[in-house]
This record gives sequence, C-alpha cells and structure tokens, in this order.
Amino acid sequence: MRKALFSYIGVLGFVSLIATPLAGQTASRPQTGAAGKAVARTADGQPDLQGVWDFRTVTPMERPKELGDKAVLTAQEAAEYEKKTVAARDADANRSTTERARAVNGTAETEDVALAYNNFWWDRGTKVVGSLRTSLIVDPPNGLYPPLTPEGQKRLDRLADVRERPAVGPEDRAVGERCILGFNSGPPMVPAAYNMNVQIVQGPGYVVLLNEMVHNARIIPMDGRPHLDKSVRQWVGDSRGRWEGNTLVIDTTNFSGETAFRGSNPNMHLVERFTRDGDSLLYEFTVEDPTTWTRPFTVQIPMLKSNLPIYEYACHEGNYGMFGILSGARAVEKRQIDAAKGGSQ
Repeated sequence: MRKALFSYIGVLGFVSLIATPLAGQTASRPQTGAAGKAVARTADGQPDLQGVWDFRTVTPMERPKELGDKAVLTAQEAAEYEKKTVAARDADANRSTTERARAVNGTAETEDVALAYNNFWWDRGTKVVGSLRTSLIVDPPNGLYPPLTPEGQKRLDRLADVRERPAVGPEDRAVGERCILGFNSGPPMVPAAYNMNVQIVQGPGYVVLLNEMVHNARIIPMDGRPHLDKSVRQWVGDSRGRWEGNTLVIDTTNFSGETAFRGSNPNMHLVERFTRDGDSLLYEFTVEDPTTWTRPFTVQIPMLKSNLPIYEYACHEGNYGMFGILSGARAVEKRQIDAAKGGSQ
C-alpha cells in the first residue's frame, strides 16, 4: 500500500536498468498527435507513457440496475453518487455482525469479518470517471457483462463450490489469498480495494508494466515476435506489444486457469490499449472468450498521472494467513464430524 515501507529491490532494480537510459529525454521531442495535441516522445521516437498511473474510481464495472439505460450521469448526479458510494463503503460506519448471504471456507461470512480491515486501509477512490459514465463497461451498450455461456456458468459454479467448502489445500484459495498475484493487477487491470497503481517503463524493444499489487512486472516485447506455443501457459499470459499510431496495443494469450478473469477459460484473448492525453491515460481492454461469454466486451478505465512512487505490497509475510485458513477449514470439518457423530447416537 502507499503507507508500506518500500523495500522491494529485485523487480524494481530490473525496471531501473531499463529506465535509466531514458531519464531526462522523454519530454524533449514533442510531436503532434491525431487529436492535434503535442505527444511527448521517448528517445527512440515512441509515445511516452512512462510514469506511475492511478486507476482508482468509484465508477462500477457494471451499470447499477436502478440506472436502467442511463449511460452518463449529470454533474449533480455524479456528486450525489460519489457521496453515497463513499458512505456505503465506510468500513467503520457499516460494521456489524450480520451474516452475509455466502459461505467462505466452510463457514458463513459476517460483515465484521469481511470488513476486518478498518477504513484506514481501504483506498477505493472517491470520484467517478471524468466522462461521468455509469459503468466502466462501454460495450455492450447496456454497461453489463454479456450473458455467460452454459459452459461458463458451470465453471463459475465450480469455482464458487471450491471457495465455499473448507479448503482442502492452498490450491483451493485464490491467487490473491496465496500472495502470488494481486486481485487488481490482471491482466486485465481493474479497480479493486486498494493498490491501484501501475508504473510503465519503456526501453528499446520492450515495455514493462509494474503493478503495486503484488509487485508483479509484465515484460512485454515489442519486436513482433510470435506468441509462445499454446502448450506453454503463464500466470499472466503471454503478451506481445505494438504501436498503432500513438496507442500502445498489448495482445495477450496463453493464460493459466489459476489466474482466470471472472472464471474465464485459459484460451481467453485479451487486447489492451493505452493512449496518453497529457496527465491522463486511457486504458481500454477487450475480452474475447466464446467459451465463457456469449460475446466480447470492452472496458475503459481512465488513469491519472501520480507524482508518488510505488511502494511494495508485502501481502502476508511468510503466508501466515494461509496457515489460519487451512487450520480453520480443519476445525470446520471436525465440528461437522462431531455433530454427525452426536446425531447418530
């Protein structure tokens, strides 16, 4: 988080080696972009996207049902929505012991546990996106995820069953709980609870995306090489980059089932686009996975330039949390066995 002590050297050391030759050169060669605005260039003539970008927002991925077909808020509606959303997310004001309508790791989750972090730790943002859109999903026009296919629904149901039962082992828990990857780092990157920062570094032949969550660096070649063989699967997929005018386009395939996006198939095809306009960066991604959704969908997330560095997110050092998760699962199982024995007597 921003309040954590920066100490991560390995990945950032690699990023620094790429960034050093470009320091002090990026703003010296402005050129006119398609919209008539000056576009800063790197030393090798590419649009300069470098820096730390913040993608916090209270705009939801999907349009709230009560807004119907309303795609854009008025300024007054946006201010009211921001105020209401921030208040509803206040983890201190809304704490209670009321059970939520789901089970986690074999037991009912309650709000006092779900909101175990007090409000100091949450950093979801306080503002809607500048366009005042009612959803980050821009296609389909209704601002909603497309319907799931029957196969996609079965996959989600299986994942829910695994999440709700007592965990058999660490593999039953999400990669975020296992401190392998963050829950907002993607790809694709999406707003979540905190740590919504990405640092972009450009060097000859490569672009690096360094996420604060969990200090993961995607090193993306820009030399036109083909994707890896389909038999090779990676935690964050296999990314290849190219320039389309002033827009950075990243094409990613070869995903792993363990890092699925909302239950997607490992054969999901992701195309991300980054277009800079001054101190804002429009991040747009399109997901195509006909085994999970009935049609592709597109999301737009405006990012704002930050003057703060990225700090290490250490997750739970030594993964002590996993010991508690698995110990709790065994305790739930013992309680169930004891109850069954008592009922059979």
